[in-house]
Amino acid sequence: MKVPGWALLSSLLLAELLPGASVHVVKYESQADVNVFVAGQESQADLCVRLVRYASQALGTDDFWHYVKYESQADVKIFFVSCESQADIRVFFVKHDSQAGWRTQSPFQGRLAARSQ
Repeated sequence: MKVPGWALLSSLLLAELLPGASVHVVKYESQADVNVFVAGQESQADLCVRLVRYASQALGTDDFWHYVKYESQADVKIFFVSCESQADIRVFFVKHDSQAGWRTQSPFQGRLAARSQ
């Protein structure tokens, strides 16, 4: 099936206007935009995250994350902390799309995917 040129162009423009939650994990806390603690239970999380394979699946969302290899490709740089008290947000990784989303109010709500480049 041949894709019309306008459809391809509009999808590229949409990807530019709605950046996804492309996430890069940094090695040092000082390099991070957000410090993240992985909660042991869904009820302890600020944000339930669904990992997706493709960046297009995460467009414009905080709760669907796509890991990228390079910092320059990322919308947000995160550092995983081992102590909950050091975290900006607590996340819990879920298996189903319907489980993903914010559970508490956070100053980072809407900023993980919408960070300007």
